Amino acid sequence: MSEWTGVLKLDMENRQGRSVAKNVYFQGAFKVMRPIYHQKNTYPCYYMLNPGGGYLDGDKYQMNVRLEEKAKLTLTTQSSTKIYKTPHQQAYQESTFHLKRDSYLEYLPDALIAYKDARYFQKNNIYMEKGATLIYSDILTPGWSPEGEHFSYDMIRLKTKIYMEEELILYDHIKLQPDLQDMTGLGHMEGYTHLGSLIVIGEKTNDDLLDLLYEVIQKEDGDFEFGLSKLTVKGFTVRVLANYTQVIERIINACHRVISDKWYQKKPSYLRKY
Repeated sequence: MSEWTGVLKLDMENRQGRSVAKNVYFQGAFKVMRPIYHQKNTYPCYYMLNPGGGYLDGDKYQMNVRLEEKAKLTLTTQSSTKIYKTPHQQAYQESTFHLKRDSYLEYLPDALIAYKDARYFQKNNIYMEKGATLIYSDILTPGWSPEGEHFSYDMIRLKTKIYMEEELILYDHIKLQPDLQDMTGLGHMEGYTHLGSLIVIGEKTNDDLLDLLYEVIQKEDGDFEFGLSKLTVKGFTVRVLANYTQVIERIINACHRVISDKWYQKKPSYLRKY
């Protein structure tokens, strides 16, 4: 019996200009739907799903994704990832991505929702070769609680490490623990309840693109705060604080549209399921 509640392995390769799955394997409470080629793209979109409906006490999930040279992939979820009460042991997800030269990965899951008394630890390790492109986002959302509290979960912890040619180029560690932190204070949520992140690494990144993204985000409607940071390699991060998932989604989608237009002269696929 596997120690993992769910396991997913997905290997992509380029076959005469079209990206296809070389290997797809899943077991337990972790699956992918049949690939969809949005807008007649030459690369697929895979939707991940959890048949159990959410992560429970002690659940452990493992995902391994590999893109061979020039392979492309969009990876998303069928719905939000729900973390329910974990009274004895935290829920855990470990994901490893390998992006070979000139490959392209969009990893754009729906929001992660942590309900009352939930504990969740997510670890991402991403290994890239020069020429590879990564667009990755996540959104952290507090779930409903009987008392109407915004921060009723016990802990959300996300740790992401990105390597370029085996050299660590990004280390991002988010740890939200309401019992031990002033969640409304400076350096934490600062009066907001939702947190969104966008990480982009690509050789076409330049200052003109960052200036344009800054202008585009500033023009978005809603109550939010954001920061845009340039990385030491060709890439950048965007962090957004808001009170609604839809505001953060709209900002991330706006950035995605700009990147797709400037880099590939196309519109990104519409991935949401509602």
